[in-house]
Amino acid sequence: MFRRSYHLALALLLVLILVASVTAGCAKKYPNKPITIIAPAGPGGGWDLTARSVSKVLADTKLVSVATTVENQAGGGGGVALANVVQNKKGDGYTLVVYSPPLILINLNGQSKFGYKDITPLARLTTDYQIIAVSAKSKYKTLKDVMDALKKDPKSLTVGGASAPGSMDHLSFMLAASKAGVNVKDVPYVSFPDGSQLMSNLISGKIDVASTGVGETLGQLEAKTVIGLAVTAPKRYTDPRLKDVPTLKESGIDVTFDVWRGIFGPPDMPADAKAYISKALENMVKSTNWKKDVLEKYNWIDAYLPGDQFKSFLDEQNKALGDLLKTLGLIK
Repeated sequence: MFRRSYHLALALLLVLILVASVTAGCAKKYPNKPITIIAPAGPGGGWDLTARSVSKVLADTKLVSVATTVENQAGGGGGVALANVVQNKKGDGYTLVVYSPPLILINLNGQSKFGYKDITPLARLTTDYQIIAVSAKSKYKTLKDVMDALKKDPKSLTVGGASAPGSMDHLSFMLAASKAGVNVKDVPYVSFPDGSQLMSNLISGKIDVASTGVGETLGQLEAKTVIGLAVTAPKRYTDPRLKDVPTLKESGIDVTFDVWRGIFGPPDMPADAKAYISKALENMVKSTNWKKDVLEKYNWIDAYLPGDQFKSFLDEQNKALGDLLKTLGLIK
């Protein structure tokens, strides 16, 4: 009887050890299901293009062993997706999200109670820049012409952008104008739903100046219906459509404005998932696929930073953008 009980106990112990071993093995096997990359806006914009580019390159290079899918969650300038990730995806290793400066701005201006500190920075990937443009028929031929007119009368020109007041198109122009000595609080700014409407209103003369992403103007620059007065980059682009557009610094305004884009995970992202995705992204930005099929295609600039350095960069951005919003009187 004792021997039988002993054997039963031993068998049970072996089963428990085996189950524990299998469970432990499964827990370590990351990833074991598809990974979702959220673009916090509709199709076609910078967030969507970044999410789909990352998904494609990770698949083409086989840097992740599972499928990656892209999900669009538009609304609130990125706030809808942010709230979803913070509130519903805590501790999830299978959800990623793309963001750029609006992640900081919607928190600073009170549009969202959540911000970059509520999610997990994994990698800054690219930097894009803004352009200040006028119609080819405009009497203003240089950035100095525009700034001189605004210094004389801040209400004399209307500036347009494809983002709301307090967001990137608005802030990039007002930062330059502020540095040039313009009373930026009085400069009229009109926002349009998208880049195409912005360009059509610029060309028709309904607005005097456009401030927008470089990519939004490439077709018009090529068609010579608009003129680029300055880019917010530290040096000129080599693209034939942009090579003759000076930088702000060349135009006498010593400032740049970066439109960075990066990948984040949810709050409390598991350590194994964070390490795996971070390594995959590090290897991705080194790949020919990324450099040729993404950076060159979209005129994006490699700005890779790993998670810890990305976090420090975000802290600096938070302060700089907060100071600018205060200057503009958009926050206290």
